[in-house]
Amino acid sequence: MVDGEKSTSPRSLLGKPLADEVIKGVKEALSDWNFRPHMVSVLASDDEASRVYVDSKARRAGRLGVDFSVRELGAGASQQELEAALRELSADDSVHGVVLELPLAAGLDADAALLHIAPRKDVEGLTPANLALIAAGRESEALLPPTPRSVRFLLRRVLGDDLRGLRVAVIGPGRTVGRPLTFMLNNRGMTVTLCNEYTRELAGVLAPLDAVVLAVGRAGLLKPEHVQSHHVVIDAGINVQDGGEMVGDAMPDLPVRAQTPVPGGVGPLTSALMYQNLVRAVKLQRGEAVE
Repeated sequence: MVDGEKSTSPRSLLGKPLADEVIKGVKEALSDWNFRPHMVSVLASDDEASRVYVDSKARRAGRLGVDFSVRELGAGASQQELEAALRELSADDSVHGVVLELPLAAGLDADAALLHIAPRKDVEGLTPANLALIAAGRESEALLPPTPRSVRFLLRRVLGDDLRGLRVAVIGPGRTVGRPLTFMLNNRGMTVTLCNEYTRELAGVLAPLDAVVLAVGRAGLLKPEHVQSHHVVIDAGINVQDGGEMVGDAMPDLPVRAQTPVPGGVGPLTSALMYQNLVRAVKLQRGEAVE
């Protein structure tokens, strides 16, 4: 429990305060440049949620002074057309960041498409080259995926900057969150237990751990009977209910030390870190030193 806290009621762990800190740093970096970096989102689907996310990115880009455009391929695009567009954007010196909006239309292969994004323009950190650097423990050379970075930021906010020796469960071994996050936490010295939605006796598995991260996409997966009062729960799950309500993978208000809400937890920080990645991408493309 937090020092001096007597009750077992959860402490809501919000992403916006951290996101504000990140955006402040991004604005300072951009103010030192005599040009506006350009980011392009590639849409190859008719997914409404993707359009909402793209609109949100565009609004934030405008506030930051980043040029933002959308390459609209439509749900009928072929794999060849998609890959050609990504190669073209990757070779265009006026484009500094490329985002492939997922999910793609049925029949399109995201893994194959991501091979055609230049790793140093991959502001979502999903290309095999960036993921391989993470797995090799060479994070300083990579663009890191923003959602796993958000999770690590939030864990550090509660558990402290030094995560070495702490124990965490990552529930959901997906390629965009769970798998890279497992390596990223291990790179900080955490002991990681990788679980999935079928893990048996989940309460027993989680009991001795310090934190639980969820990224499955199954509403209500983590219940009160699964957690302990000392746990920190970071919920990166996104589930849209009937009526449009967005919920996470964990039930709300669990009896834990701290829990991120959905929405309002991981999401705001993820968006901010993507623009921090854009700053880093520009520096890498210029051959400048990065932290």
